[in-house]
Amino acid sequence: MSAGKITLICIAGLAVNLVGSLVTKVLDLPIYLDTVGTIFIAALGGYIPGISVGFFTNLTKAFVDSEQMYYSSISIAIAIFTTFLSRRGYFLSLPKALLMIPSLILLAGISDFLIENFLKSSSILDPIKNFHMNLADNFPNELLDKSIAVLSTFYLLQHTPQHVKKAFRTIGQKQAPLTDEMKRVISQNSYMRSSLRTKMLVLLMVSSLLLSFSVSLISYLLFRETIIEDRIKMVDSIDTVILNEIDPKRVDDYLRLGRNAEGYKQVEDRLYSIRNSNRSIRFIYVYRIDEDGCHVVFDLDTESMAGDKPGDIVPFAETFMPYIDDLLAGRPIPPIISDDSYGYVLSLYKPLYDANGKCQCYAGIDFSLDLLTDYGRTFLIKLLALFAGCFIFIFTIGLGFIENGVIIPVNTMAYCARTFSYDSESAREENFTRIRKLDIRTGDEIENLYASLLMTMKNVLGYFNNLKRAKVQVTNMQVKVMAMDEIAYKDSLTGVKNKAAYDKKIADLDAKIEAGHAIFCIIMVDVNFLKKVNDTYGHERGNEYLINACKLVCSVFGAENVYRIGGDEFVVIIDDDRVAIAQYFVKQIRTEMERKNANDSLQPWEKISAAVGVAYYESDYDKTADEVFKRADKEMYANKLAMKAQRTD
Repeated sequence: MSAGKITLICIAGLAVNLVGSLVTKVLDLPIYLDTVGTIFIAALGGYIPGISVGFFTNLTKAFVDSEQMYYSSISIAIAIFTTFLSRRGYFLSLPKALLMIPSLILLAGISDFLIENFLKSSSILDPIKNFHMNLADNFPNELLDKSIAVLSTFYLLQHTPQHVKKAFRTIGQKQAPLTDEMKRVISQNSYMRSSLRTKMLVLLMVSSLLLSFSVSLISYLLFRETIIEDRIKMVDSIDTVILNEIDPKRVDDYLRLGRNAEGYKQVEDRLYSIRNSNRSIRFIYVYRIDEDGCHVVFDLDTESMAGDKPGDIVPFAETFMPYIDDLLAGRPIPPIISDDSYGYVLSLYKPLYDANGKCQCYAGIDFSLDLLTDYGRTFLIKLLALFAGCFIFIFTIGLGFIENGVIIPVNTMAYCARTFSYDSESAREENFTRIRKLDIRTGDEIENLYASLLMTMKNVLGYFNNLKRAKVQVTNMQVKVMAMDEIAYKDSLTGVKNKAAYDKKIADLDAKIEAGHAIFCIIMVDVNFLKKVNDTYGHERGNEYLINACKLVCSVFGAENVYRIGGDEFVVIIDDDRVAIAQYFVKQIRTEMERKNANDSLQPWEKISAAVGVAYYESDYDKTADEVFKRADKEMYANKLAMKAQRTD
């Protein structure tokens, strides 16, 4: 049976769900009839087809009613539960099929009830207390709905051709059916702690969870930012209304005379009216900001707290300390969100200017953001309900792909390769035939690997003995080549890498520069006084002097990074992560040289003096590694001149 026909049957199951749901809605029936196709396809084809039909049923219905997507996890749970029981023979007889009905009622009832209550942000305690009452009320409808679904599925399965059932049982399989022995071995290997299956499942689960978490977090932050921006605009509008009620020319009288000032009581009443118009407004107050604090112009009483009197001085709140200079200068300040003893509030100060542009006071509003927390909780619950279904759907599809497209083919190939016998001609032929009968057809790299394994085994059968002899010859040649390479790239005196090795390294760095991922620095070390040691103590001591200098450089930078490119010249090349600490190495070698030179117990050829210069690769300027070397050489020469200037001998 072709994949196209299987897909059409799944689409038919989806259509049954949608038609059933439409009929119940048009006829205003107290049942759903939107799981008949899901249960049938799950019983016929297993987890992936059943979950897919259930998921796409809710996805399609969401185009008409967006909340239907939140209930996709219920359809998926029904598909999983049906597949689990179907594979244990519950649809082989009518009595066992009828036993599924109460379980499906309970599963659907609990899931539907919890999701619905969570979406409404109800307390979890009330659903637990009242669940049995709701289940009892809905039981007749659920009984009829699930009975129709289960009995329809049982009847359809009895009349489904065997070749259709067989085709659905092999959905997703990418190779020939496995023998019982292969199934047993693969089952044992697939659940090893370090198995590829475990790693890929963990990676799939972590990736799906991270994706869901990231999308949820970003959605919540955008939602929260939008809500806060709306609140800021609303509070700013209210603050503007407050300022329109206050005459800036009367602020001095309000401060001096308080409620006895002309018009004070009328303004205060209007401020009370503004506050009472929105229950989220906690405090309204008007302050003049001076060096000694906030001078109260208006401060409205609340049910739990009396406001300060006009003329009172209120200390600056901690949250406004960063804006004191702006407040004293009469400049606007940004909205402030705080969560303290006054609750989770948005505070907004807006200046009132007189005709001369001087700030006479600030109108302040503390606006409660408690509703933002409630809205956020509701929004997160909806996201969780949405992503629960999406996560299970994606995970199931990914699991099916991993199992059939990677794990089973790889494990069967591994099993055949591991048990391949070379004892006799017949045994080798039998094992090769077993591999060929796997018939892996994933259409990707796994199939290429299978083809390569077949070709390899075929070649092994014909050339096994020749390969063994060739392996010995290749090994001997490799040893010789390695020995020759070591001689060709090694300095005979010091034992470090020579100029040829340095040129090869420079070529490698140039290739990295051209590829755009070079990170390295070059350190030039030029040994001082070599001629003096040679002339004074002889060339043998001069060689010792060079060897001691090389040992010091190697001990600091690592022998694998050191090259001798001239008589008294050494180059150190450091790349990748160690570049960041190269400067510390340079400081260390200079410290070591100072320590040795200060040690009077050492012979002149045991004391080391060298000029050091370092240059780092800069992608914006350097086109080749040689340009970096020239800068390092220039730095070294400058260091040598400085050392000569300090010498007293």
